[in-house]
Amino acid sequence: MAIHKAVILAGGKGTRLRPLTFNIPKPLLPVGERSIVELLLERLRDSGVSQVILSLGYRGELVRAFCGDGSQFGVKIDYVDENEPLGTAGPLRLLGDRLEPGERLFLMNGDIVTALDFRDLARFHEGEGVELSVAYKELHEKSPFGVLQIGNRRLQGIVEKPTNTYAVSAGIYALDAGIIAEIPPDTLFTMPELATRLIDQDRPVGAFRIDAYWLGVERFPHLQEALTALQEVGVEPSGGDDPF
Repeated sequence: MAIHKAVILAGGKGTRLRPLTFNIPKPLLPVGERSIVELLLERLRDSGVSQVILSLGYRGELVRAFCGDGSQFGVKIDYVDENEPLGTAGPLRLLGDRLEPGERLFLMNGDIVTALDFRDLARFHEGEGVELSVAYKELHEKSPFGVLQIGNRRLQGIVEKPTNTYAVSAGIYALDAGIIAEIPPDTLFTMPELATRLIDQDRPVGAFRIDAYWLGVERFPHLQEALTALQEVGVEPSGGDDPF
């Protein structure tokens, strides 16, 4: 069963990217000549998504003015407004009658640059028979030190500068609309809290590994890093090498 609807969380203040985000909301920051949100909308469109709901907060009027009704990106765009920050899950309670019973949808942060084909996540979600799937990326971190293996106050061995692998949440989810009832209304509530609530109820949560390029934009150099990476994998934003 294909997923044709997505929610993008576009209301954050982007404090770690100040002063850039004093005037420009994070989803509108440029990667080459196209914004982060524009790249996301294009990936969703190319993955079969036809309707996108943007959850707005900080400088939301600029996001709304830029994205419009979505026709320029080949999707239909609707909006919900967070009067107070609601976290990564709370905005789902604002969708109201925009969702049909039994419908499935994507949810993602609005600061992600990725070459993911979202259809792969949809197939995983359906195949696993779960109500929530959390996408993750494997990050590899090389220690600058030799790591000691110690037991009973004795040195057992030394591993020289090992590489550790971490599975980190990618801020991308597939979910069944029915689980939105688990989110308290008008409350700051996160997706990790929702996942934990389901697990505590013995309702399994899927974990989908992203093999395609993915980056959560948190610092200014990430904009250039994302541009270079997308050019290398053939998802090439137009424009020169400098995002500004």
